[in-house]
Amino acid sequence: MTPASRLFVPRLLAVLLLVLLLGVPALALPGRAEASLLHLEGPVPEDLGVHDGSLSPCGAPAHCARADWPLTDPEAALSALVPILETTEGVRILERDGRYLHATATSRLFGFVDDLELNVQPAAGVLQARSSSRLGDSDLGVNGRRLAALRQELPGS
Repeated sequence: MTPASRLFVPRLLAVLLLVLLLGVPALALPGRAEASLLHLEGPVPEDLGVHDGSLSPCGAPAHCARADWPLTDPEAALSALVPILETTEGVRILERDGRYLHATATSRLFGFVDDLELNVQPAAGVLQARSSSRLGDSDLGVNGRRLAALRQELPGS
């Protein structure tokens, strides 16, 4: 047996052990929103949704971003963002109820889950946007960049 072939079996066993530890679904063809090495989801935040006509403020700006976008037609803007979100890798729309949308965005490598919310305030001419990480003390700017990218996708931006 050559030295290289003696290393083959332990390496193969290590890879198989890693696959078992990470779970067999990692080898399957995952859905668009589940395509990550790990899945660190975290609990669903209690402050999701519309409260007194508005999205919740960010409790900790290190892992949350919130914006109010003044628009001529915020309902049309929300409708324009839906197909973009539907085709964005890692994003899954969980709820679309008239003027409110809740989606999750799952990071590719570790599977961190962020909550994305959009809320139309037609009387004010505003589309509210909020993106918040479920886990961790810092998002390294991911949520702010997500909102900035969505803002760029709006008609007339």
